[in-house]
Amino acid sequence: MILEEKIYLWFLLLIPAVLLLYLVFRIWQKSARSKFAKPELLSYLSPNRSSFKPFLKVLLIVFALAGLVLGLVNPKIGSQLETVKREGVDIVFAVDVSKSMEAEDIAPNRLEKSKQLVRQIIGDLGSDRVGIIAYAGSAFPQLPITTDYGSAEMFLESLNTDMISSQGTAIGDAIDLATGFFDDDQQTNRVMFILSDGEDHGGNIEDMARQAAEAGIRIYTIGVGTTKGGPIPIKRNGVIQNYKKDNQGETVITRLDPSILQEIAKEANGEYINGNVTAEVTEKVQEELLTIEKTEFEAKQFADYKSQFQWFVGLAILLLLLDVFMLERKTGWIRRLNLFNEKRRTGE
Repeated sequence: MILEEKIYLWFLLLIPAVLLLYLVFRIWQKSARSKFAKPELLSYLSPNRSSFKPFLKVLLIVFALAGLVLGLVNPKIGSQLETVKREGVDIVFAVDVSKSMEAEDIAPNRLEKSKQLVRQIIGDLGSDRVGIIAYAGSAFPQLPITTDYGSAEMFLESLNTDMISSQGTAIGDAIDLATGFFDDDQQTNRVMFILSDGEDHGGNIEDMARQAAEAGIRIYTIGVGTTKGGPIPIKRNGVIQNYKKDNQGETVITRLDPSILQEIAKEANGEYINGNVTAEVTEKVQEELLTIEKTEFEAKQFADYKSQFQWFVGLAILLLLLDVFMLERKTGWIRRLNLFNEKRRTGE
């Protein structure tokens, strides 16, 4: 489903305004009636006046207004799923989610910076397919290869340093997992971006990089952090409580280690990119992707979208008609039920 004119959603702000005006009117009305007569006398003077129906009429107007706004937005629903031919590159992003990525030597911290970089790269893509891997002490598939960039950004946003219990930085596991992400049947050109501070505790990463290159995967590494480094914060509810310490009680300083990332890129026919400046990273990535030949592949997407505005407009008109014909006096059959023992109180 798509919303054709999202700008009209701002009109929904009229709903709380209408409810507020109704509340102010009811307060004024109650005050004015109290000056005219006591509540007991008013109930005798207008015994058929309903206290609920005015509120019900306002609710009808509110829902009618919401229906008209949704009609202006014009939701469209895809009624047909079709296969289309597209040209692009298959790209897998491997994002380091180890605790060292919480270091704030680069604002706001290394992990958030990595997510910003991936988000920006995805935003500049055309018809390429993307996948996401999260890794720390082990690698975890976050999003399979897809052309749905909206889902990619949603899964990217959910990355955090608590999602993988085993700590460490096993870059080799991420490379090994990435080789299974790509579709061997379609033989697309394959690219992997590794975003990390370079602290690896897995070993054999050069061998894994060479195996990836043999499988036709070109790896680019993006170093996030500074060589000066910073402490690893220990947070509770988003507030820093302390910093990680070693066995001697000294504060641990984590530093960007570009040498490992440079070696991986070299072994896998890629390049190392410093990730501190977002604009420079995205520009470099675009330059590199332009040098890679695009491959044709099939992708499924919804087509033949049909407008659904008429349902919301029709509902709004029906609710407005109900509001017009609904009187504020009590309904006869409900009054005859005497649900609140009103006849005895009025002497009937």
